Amino acid sequence: MTDRPTRHLPKRETAVALSYRPDKGDQAPRVVASGKGELARQILDLAFAAGVKVREDADLVEILAAVDVDSPVPLEALMAVAEILTYVYLANGRMPEAAP
Repeated sequence: MTDRPTRHLPKRETAVALSYRPDKGDQAPRVVASGKGELARQILDLAFAAGVKVREDADLVEILAAVDVDSPVPLEALMAVAEILTYVYLANGRMPEAAP
């Protein structure tokens, strides 16, 4: 044990980008980009520049950051992702068309 004050190091920023295009045959949302630090900032900058809605959720990003890029969202995160996508589609005034 030490009597020096402990300093909390800043958490490294993490970002995950998702895509869901049922009209293109997607069965589930997919992780399309993931990164920490500078790469996370680049992902966020691209999202903001494109007008993409961004949501902060530390628990969800921890799960999704462990998923390989171009892989579907895992079952344990699917409900949270579905809620976010529903909010985004409603905020944009449209829901995607289901695949035939």
